[in-house]
Amino acid sequence: MYNPDMEDTSSEKMPLSQHLEDLRKVLFRALLGLLVGVIAGAFFVKPVLDFLARPIGGVGNLQVIEVTESMSVYMRVTLLIGLIVALPWIFFQLFSFVGKGLKKSEKRGLIIAIPFATILFLAGGTFAFFVMLPASMKFFTSLLAVDTSLRLSSYFGFVTNLIFWIAMSFELPLLVFVLTRVGVIKPDFLTKGWRVALVVIAVLAAVITPTGDPVNMVIFMLPLFVLYLMSIGLSMLAYKARRANESESPEVV
Repeated sequence: MYNPDMEDTSSEKMPLSQHLEDLRKVLFRALLGLLVGVIAGAFFVKPVLDFLARPIGGVGNLQVIEVTESMSVYMRVTLLIGLIVALPWIFFQLFSFVGKGLKKSEKRGLIIAIPFATILFLAGGTFAFFVMLPASMKFFTSLLAVDTSLRLSSYFGFVTNLIFWIAMSFELPLLVFVLTRVGVIKPDFLTKGWRVALVVIAVLAAVITPTGDPVNMVIFMLPLFVLYLMSIGLSMLAYKARRANESESPEVV
């Protein structure tokens, strides 16, 4: 089949080994971008540490027990900063791999999705820090009527994990949009499976949220279910655009 509107149609006939080689190159370039982001992030670790420690009154309220504890926290926060800095580049690499064989207009749609993906990640991290973290800290520190002394590694491990996983969950609408655009799923699958999705969201909330109390689970479930509803709308738009492109480019036998 030949379609003059398609770009890189030969990629559809590539052997599996070639696709794996392309994936290896994409992952390598993404890791290089992450490395550059980590190097850049190393210059901003201290102000970021101070910012992340605001909910407990500052880094000075934390204790260090092990000799290497400060270094491990330094590297953890540096990695998180590097990931955020390199995020647009990483998304670009991943979307360029997913978009192989698509039309130019479809590829432009994936490129446009890159800032949207970055905004969603940052929105998820913001939600985790300003909403989830205060609620979680209040629950943990008031569970028993005792004085709580927080360790440096324990606190920042808790905070960075919370921010990362909730930020990643906010990528759900974009993931659904891309999968629909490339023909992996359809909107009907999402609309008919909303009950199953609600159960899955509840399970994810129980796993990801640092506390097992229902209040924090609901705090996480509500925005995630809203994101699922957004995913359905985006899936419909992507499916409509895909059908329009297919109708404009009928197969040539």
